[in-house]
Amino acid sequence: MIGIDWGTSSFRAFRLGDDGAVRERRAASRGIMSVADGKFADVVHEFAGDWLKDGETQILLSGMIGSRQGWTESKALPCPASIDDLAQALTPVPFDGAQVFIVPGLFTHDADGVPEFIRGEETQIAGLLPVIGDSGLVCLPGTHSKWVQIESGRIATFTTYMTGEAFAALSKHTILGRLMKGDDVDEAAYLRGVERSADAGGLLHHLFGARTLVLAGEMSETATWSYLSGLLIGHEIRSASTTYPDEVVHLIGEPHLCELYAHTLHIYDCEAVVREEEAAVLGLAHIGGLVQWN
Repeated sequence: MIGIDWGTSSFRAFRLGDDGAVRERRAASRGIMSVADGKFADVVHEFAGDWLKDGETQILLSGMIGSRQGWTESKALPCPASIDDLAQALTPVPFDGAQVFIVPGLFTHDADGVPEFIRGEETQIAGLLPVIGDSGLVCLPGTHSKWVQIESGRIATFTTYMTGEAFAALSKHTILGRLMKGDDVDEAAYLRGVERSADAGGLLHHLFGARTLVLAGEMSETATWSYLSGLLIGHEIRSASTTYPDEVVHLIGEPHLCELYAHTLHIYDCEAVVREEEAAVLGLAHIGGLVQWN
């Protein structure tokens, strides 16, 4: 089977053996937003054409490739949802020479009835459920950080924080970014931002301090990048730890970012465990093993 984790900015393809082990892998900055005129099939042939010629006839995709901007929009399933539910609700994609399916995303509503969606994270969680167990709390930090509650072996609910995207926008496209110099990690400045997130006033007020501290000579321009990061992550974790109190947090994602979140969670006396980075391919193998292929 060929498993493809296809996001907004990245493309990762894996050739999997019958036992789910990765035999070969390919990766490129060919996310869905870089594919012109819907030519997703061409990208598959570009990176996995030799695997297809070598006899692979099964392709399973997950991530934003199943969004409205992707190849074919897959209908999201409501929570709670199990891995079996995902495997039984795959969206077929016409493709010459192989069966192609997209793993559906999931949706839920927050406490106030506002909808939430995930695409791709459900597959990562599917890969690590045997390790996490039948219940637990998973955090997938990134552009749109997800906090996912597992109950009775099913994804019960989740909450999204646009932390990574907000950081990118604020640091590149606002007046805050004009004072920033470099992106070297300044741990003291990061922790200062985390501590500031606990003060009264709220995020929108706290953000302007990333500028005024520099103007007043109380923080260097080179520290601003780390301070802003700490401020945003601090607000995210404070909010999430209130929504999901007294839980061990299983972190899935880019190792450095997960370690940063783990360090910050420990500041708030929350227990955190960094899990396997290869969660997406493990999930593709798990779901693929449940599919009735022709």
